[in-house]
Amino acid sequence: MKILIVGGNGMLGPWVVKAMKNKHDLMLTDINEPPSSYDGEYKKLSVDDVDGLVKLSSGVDVIVNLSVLREDRKLAFDVNTLGNYSIMVAARENGIKKIVNTGPHFQLVGPQYEEWDFNLNPDMPHQPGTRLYALTKSLGQEICRVFSETYDIHVITLLFYNMKHHWDLGGGEDDILYNVDMQVPYSTAWPDCGDAIKCAVEVPIENLNSNCESFFILPDLPHKKFNSSKTNKVLGWTPRYHLENLWNKEMRNPESHHTEAY
Repeated sequence: MKILIVGGNGMLGPWVVKAMKNKHDLMLTDINEPPSSYDGEYKKLSVDDVDGLVKLSSGVDVIVNLSVLREDRKLAFDVNTLGNYSIMVAARENGIKKIVNTGPHFQLVGPQYEEWDFNLNPDMPHQPGTRLYALTKSLGQEICRVFSETYDIHVITLLFYNMKHHWDLGGGEDDILYNVDMQVPYSTAWPDCGDAIKCAVEVPIENLNSNCESFFILPDLPHKKFNSSKTNKVLGWTPRYHLENLWNKEMRNPESHHTEAY
């Protein structure tokens, strides 16, 4: 398939390219120059350029939206909200039937859900709150929903929680001490994030329950605060890297090399 990856020069982009480069024809866009390690098709383009995106996506099978801007009020709205409008217009004009959108978990699970401790799931009503990042991404997702229902376009939104390098998810290296808890224990390894995008691109649309579906992308934790079973069942995504060492861990005394379980 021909895949257009918008915002492909960000932190997630290289992992998506690595997951899909041998199976699909990829074209990346971003506002910056391409990374030196990337030798594929690339176009310098802002996601809020409607006409440019319509022209560039002609002949594309799937658009993957990795674009994000968090801090600046106007630019965050232009990228996170109007960017989704541009993508959906491009899909409508070019007959593209699948969009893979991305965002943070809290564009759905905002402040009103933060005290919940069980079974937060991606089919709950959205409660993004008033934080700039969450609100602008949630507005963009709502634009996707309206287009999906009006023009019969399938939108898959992947909601991520705290990406980290897989070697930071519980250890293995002898010279690193894992005797303190992570500030945020819900973490997904970058390679798994790239694989999740690949699963969303490749899932048959007949497997989806509706034109607009959301999925949590994070490994399971014992107390089941977040329920990501839908992701495995529908998309077939299972993380390779898990967090067991963060709740079944050992405390090492670096002076005595004594290991004490706790």
